[in-house]
Amino acid sequence: MQDILSEIVAHKKKEVALQKERVPFTELEKQLPQTELPFWSLKKALQLSPTGIIAEFKRRSPSKGWINQSARADEVTRAYEEAGAAALSVLTDETFFGGSLADLRKATQAVHIPVMRKEFIVDVYQLFEAKLAGASAVLLIAAAITAHECRQLTELAHQLQLEVLLELHDERETEYITPINKLIGVNNRNLGSFVTDLQKSFRMAELLPRDAVWVSESGISDPVVLKELRHAGYRGFLIGENFMKTENPGESLKAFIDQVLF
Repeated sequence: MQDILSEIVAHKKKEVALQKERVPFTELEKQLPQTELPFWSLKKALQLSPTGIIAEFKRRSPSKGWINQSARADEVTRAYEEAGAAALSVLTDETFFGGSLADLRKATQAVHIPVMRKEFIVDVYQLFEAKLAGASAVLLIAAAITAHECRQLTELAHQLQLEVLLELHDERETEYITPINKLIGVNNRNLGSFVTDLQKSFRMAELLPRDAVWVSESGISDPVVLKELRHAGYRGFLIGENFMKTENPGESLKAFIDQVLF
């Protein structure tokens, strides 16, 4: 199967280059001092939450097509917060996932919990975009960047008061982890083939630093599995499609949480 991640990353680099031509990096820098946006810690939210659910706003995926094409970011994320989400994730990639920075801005303006920009970040420019849109955290995907780039992007994100969720896909990528990485995610979905294996989180648990907050991502649809992952040491659980594919994502999340806490 074609490596979807490589295709996405190549497209993203071109996309960012075009955006830099439209809005130069210096313009983003000028906007930053004028921006006084609230910050909520994703790490603390997950540590304090009884469920640790990061509810995701996701319209489509490359493997399954449209999941919820007409969903409104402000309405869904507000419903997620009311249902008890610890934090939120908003996909901003347009070409492959049907998202946008406008979705991120709508979400951050609608809620009072941490919101993470979920994106294929390959450039510092995207960190500034995330900050200006009101995000409290960003996702860095190890498979999309080098270990050196990951370290540089993480350090700059922290300077911008953005927490970083470092996403790993296999044991080899643990070399990306440094002492400054305090939020570490394991994506159960292979971004090359989009095949999901929930056992990956359990296998990877033995390799993750104990002083970090662990997040299991993708494929979680059973409250029993979430409880098992929590027992294994995970404190965050990124869930999107399971809720977004329903008519009312907020109500679906509430029903899920009721089962988790039962």
